Amino acid sequence: HTFHTLRKRSSQNAVGKRVVPSIKLQFGVWSAFRMTSAEMATVHTFHMERENELRLEVDYNVKVQVKLVNGTAEIFGCEIAKDVPYTFSGRKLAVFTWHGAVVEVTGEADSYVADETPMRQFVNTHSILEARRSACHEAGASGQGPVTMVVGPTDSGKSSLCTLLVNYAVRQGWAPLLVDLDVGQGMFTVPGTIAATVVERPIHPVEGVALDAPLVYYLGSASPGENPEHYEHLVGRMAEVLQQRDLSGEKGGAHRAAGTFINTMGWVDGPGYQLLVNSARTLKVDVILVLGQDKLHAELEKEFRKDGNKVEVVKLSKSGGVVTRPTAFRKTARQARTQEYFYGVEDDLRVTTLTASFDELAVFRVGGVYRAPASALPLGAEPVANPMRLQPVQWSRELVNSILAVSHASKQEDILGTNVAGFVWVTDVDMAKGRIAYHTPCGG
Repeated sequence: HTFHTLRKRSSQNAVGKRVVPSIKLQFGVWSAFRMTSAEMATVHTFHMERENELRLEVDYNVKVQVKLVNGTAEIFGCEIAKDVPYTFSGRKLAVFTWHGAVVEVTGEADSYVADETPMRQFVNTHSILEARRSACHEAGASGQGPVTMVVGPTDSGKSSLCTLLVNYAVRQGWAPLLVDLDVGQGMFTVPGTIAATVVERPIHPVEGVALDAPLVYYLGSASPGENPEHYEHLVGRMAEVLQQRDLSGEKGGAHRAAGTFINTMGWVDGPGYQLLVNSARTLKVDVILVLGQDKLHAELEKEFRKDGNKVEVVKLSKSGGVVTRPTAFRKTARQARTQEYFYGVEDDLRVTTLTASFDELAVFRVGGVYRAPASALPLGAEPVANPMRLQPVQWSRELVNSILAVSHASKQEDILGTNVAGFVWVTDVDMAKGRIAYHTPCGG
């Protein structure tokens, strides 16, 4: 269930918050990005031929530095600078070179160089999208750039391909819109969210997306299956806001021509497949890139043939460097992503601890509320949960280490359809004193 809170103030306005007890944090997921002397003592040098890829798997309990010594190379489409160390922990990544490079890796990591990659296929896809962007820009105000959705099962390389295609577009001078519908991991904010942001600079291989007023909605769960109605409601609301922005011309014709890239979840069977299809139609997708699954490609081709072939469904090869992440690794990744929000990627930020009384806050649950008790239903009928109803929730110690999303809503009835301003982390609930303590990335 998703939870919400409203902060009461002396004025008539209120600031909305959402609480997600299902997403809990644990301390000590990772430490600061300082490498130990033992880690620094292990150095491997890789001499890479043209169109080679160095693949690295780095655990969360170790740190690895990657440095370009000679030549040119990129990480998911972002060019890396020569003689500049990039530090990674808990990452699966690939360093690719078009023309040859010498790369130095400091620290322990599973690593190898591959000479067979899907990069030519990926860059050809970029070229086709680039031609469409240019044609749209030449068409003027009426043009709309390609809206590209990347789909595939879990651990097929969706977010990596999205990052690469966005980076290639940015390097061509565009500022595309990046939409993340994968609530399980959180591509550029905390898990449990769907989000959108305009990308004006290449996505940094360590620091990630440079955020400038992202549009974020909070589902409050790592899986849309816990409340698919709420998930679809949020996708629909995001689509409305993005369409209003385009119609207003807020970002200009060049922004519309730049197009949109949409990262998706890995749940592609049963209800997950239908959520995927509905999201594609809601966001008016016209290109779907399918990674590594023939069945999904065939199903989507058949599905969108009903729409008069307005959507082009393209199958791309999955990179051999994509590895299956164990459940424990994915859970740790979610915790680390949340800690990054508060402490920074390199653990270099200071959080502010604030307190508030229970009287200043009102907590609401989304979903899990029955429309009618079983006793009030006809014989044999089952009570049906109302997935979109807000239910008041009392403060308790169970909320410690939960994440609350601060909503822009000014009143209770607007919470479900309003984006969030940020997040706070509950560190203590003092039932005796009736007070809550929480971390926030900034004061206020």
